[in-house]
Amino acid sequence: MNDAERLRHDPAMRWIVGGKAAHGSAASPSQMGRFETKWLAASDNLPALADLSGQWIDGVHGRRPPRGIVLDMDSSVSPTHGEQEMSVWNGHFACTCYHPLFLFNQFGDLERCELRPGNVHSADGWNDVLAPVVARYRGRVLRLYFRADAAFAMPGVYEYLEAEGIKYAIRIPTNQVLQGRIGYLLTRPVGRPPNHVRRFHANFTYQAGSWTKPRRVVAKVEWHPGELVPRVGFIVTNLSRPAERVVAFYNQRGTCEQWIKEGKGAIKWTRLSCRTFAANAVRLQLHALAYNLGNFLRTLATPEPIKDWSLTSLREKLIKIGAKLVSHGRYVAFQMAEVAVSRMLFAEILRLIAGLRPPPDPAPT
Repeated sequence: MNDAERLRHDPAMRWIVGGKAAHGSAASPSQMGRFETKWLAASDNLPALADLSGQWIDGVHGRRPPRGIVLDMDSSVSPTHGEQEMSVWNGHFACTCYHPLFLFNQFGDLERCELRPGNVHSADGWNDVLAPVVARYRGRVLRLYFRADAAFAMPGVYEYLEAEGIKYAIRIPTNQVLQGRIGYLLTRPVGRPPNHVRRFHANFTYQAGSWTKPRRVVAKVEWHPGELVPRVGFIVTNLSRPAERVVAFYNQRGTCEQWIKEGKGAIKWTRLSCRTFAANAVRLQLHALAYNLGNFLRTLATPEPIKDWSLTSLREKLIKIGAKLVSHGRYVAFQMAEVAVSRMLFAEILRLIAGLRPPPDPAPT
């Protein structure tokens, strides 16, 4: 919406839209606004829009079937600067904001997201985001995994995951009981400290007062050079792998935070400037679709030399580049500027995209 007036006259955009837009102009900002705030925000359309990312991901998995799915859940902040409905001061983030919830898989695809008021707990509404995704994968993959930080360390989360047969690793806040179980690791090692990190692990069974049964807890203790006290972390898990591998598995959830940063930087999904909460919820879902399109391009249709490019690099060096549109009687040619992406590299990208098309239907006999 913020760029609609400019893009409706952009030659490349008009040809992509097609129809009357190819020879005139695309939809005006007022038409786009009505479509976004009136039609998509309707009670029947918004849930369907939220389900669309999952449908796209299922299509991708049809060509790249995974044996297992790792789900990473995390919340984020979307600062607001106006009178948006349900934008509330959040003391943790120290701003007036929305507090959306995101769920990614290990490929960086955004499985599902939900816009929430700014003053809710980080785990508020976790089941509304997680349950539809679990239902989609039920019976379709061999194993589901779940990772989250200490905000999601709640008995209800553990019980749901265990009932669904999902393996999980969730960080839990420290307390005196947990530290007492690893007291022997909290004593500073004797001798001159080395110039590298000394790392120790332990695991034990623990039952908090609000839990209905004991669960396995893995502890990690790190002694860093120049620090007088160790860094201690605890993870509750139902994985059977060794403690070191549980910690390594949990640490990989850091990529989820990186994907959220990419969504903010490359997709600008914090631009939630509509007046009503429902319209901003629609805008977040549209941003989620745009993010997934970019991630599909990165994971399915980028050659090896640019395989590690971020979404920002893909946007600036591949999408937002100068081009000349030449219209002929029977075809339209896009003459692209050969700057960061060479002609051969661009041709390889087009070849990979063409390979994603489904095979043609067999000719009738």
